[in-house]
Amino acid sequence: MRVFLNGGGDGASACEAYQRFGAAIDKTKPLLYIPMAMEKEEYSGCLGWITGELSLLGIEIFMARSGEELAGLDLSHFGGIFIGGGNTYKLLHELKESGALLKLTEYLKAGGPVFGGSAGAIILGADIDTCRYADENLAGLSDTAGIDVLSGISLLCHYGNEDEEITQRHTTHLLGLSQSGRRILALPEEDTVVLNGEKAEVIGTRPYYLFKEGQRIECLPGPLELG
Repeated sequence: MRVFLNGGGDGASACEAYQRFGAAIDKTKPLLYIPMAMEKEEYSGCLGWITGELSLLGIEIFMARSGEELAGLDLSHFGGIFIGGGNTYKLLHELKESGALLKLTEYLKAGGPVFGGSAGAIILGADIDTCRYADENLAGLSDTAGIDVLSGISLLCHYGNEDEEITQRHTTHLLGLSQSGRRILALPEEDTVVLNGEKAEVIGTRPYYLFKEGQRIECLPGPLELG
């Protein structure tokens, strides 16, 4: 798999991650952009945003506007996929209800490069219940299992970029989840997990945190052990 799991940053904070992603995609094909974590009335603005963010890559961008549209596409026609941020529950619900999540999983297994930012990264982890205090579950989603590209590791994004009270709320929640054997990566906006085959590393400029066995462990960007 070739996967980029970004902690929710944009602009300069995501520049290196965009460059790595750009080197992985097939620029002779369009890039598929998935904005479904956002509300539909915001999609036009989302397309403008992603066009600006990836302008240096010099690629055509096609935006899928619904899970049903995405499920009907032949994903082999795209040189890469970018899954944007917003409400994680809304995103995963729409992908599961439409059957598009299975197509994304098959694309990943076939080696197609995928970039997930914020909600788009969290759904690629083992379970999205990590974001319980970040996003409201207005979709009423009960099956919160994600695609699980990191061998059982779940993700939370924007960690440490918000105020102390919110960070502490997330910390308490993640510590509780980790006591049952779960492993969770809490990423700041400046960091990105890069998975290439079986090798993984974290790139960025700030420490990230591993939660396991009821402990929070501070880690610096560098190689990431998945076992």
